[in-house]
Amino acid sequence: MTTPVPPGPTPDQPGVVRPPLTTPPPGIPHQAPPPWGPPPGSWTPPPAPPGAWTPMLVPLAPNGALLASFGQRLGAYLIDLALYSVLNMILIVPIMIFWFTRMFDLTSKAQPNGELPPGEMLAAMGTMFALMGGAIVLMLLFTYLYYVEYQLHTGGRTLGKKLVKLAVAPVDPTRQLTRGDLTKRWAVQHLAAALVPLFNYLDGFWQLWDKPLQQCLHDKAAQTVVVKVG
Repeated sequence: MTTPVPPGPTPDQPGVVRPPLTTPPPGIPHQAPPPWGPPPGSWTPPPAPPGAWTPMLVPLAPNGALLASFGQRLGAYLIDLALYSVLNMILIVPIMIFWFTRMFDLTSKAQPNGELPPGEMLAAMGTMFALMGGAIVLMLLFTYLYYVEYQLHTGGRTLGKKLVKLAVAPVDPTRQLTRGDLTKRWAVQHLAAALVPLFNYLDGFWQLWDKPLQQCLHDKAAQTVVVKVG
């Protein structure tokens, strides 16, 4: 007669270590390696061949916000430009109407040989240049009030930037946007562009090759970036 052998400890009992499984048990799917990397000695994929697609890093500002893309900044600029153009037409159209009316009046007073009254012609041209100069000064004043004072009180956003959800921010994340920062941006973007031919194109396109902050020239002058908000 044999003596019954008492059953051994089961793996579920305290103090019993279950041996590791070399293959997944039936019915349990194999799990992926941990996110921090495969275990030592396991297979790792080979490096990507030259020219293969690799994911691009998202450009970030020093404060951690996403940088605005060229298309987003262009969209905000075109919205602001539309507003600027409306005000420009309000100033320029009356001046042009005055000029054509004045020239028609002088033509009606032309002498039989076709010559215009010299004194009145010079007076009309002087008035025209004075009106055009005044319009230019008013437009620059508008851009200053809009891009400096208005942006300062709206957290670095014009109407165009609000619609596209962008904002101006200092490169230094510990600083607040100041009137001096916005004045430097305005001086380069509008004052210098009014004096130097084609400068506004160079300023705007500079973002395409500037790395890593994707700044325009007026951003560099003021040490600012344009970021996504909202």
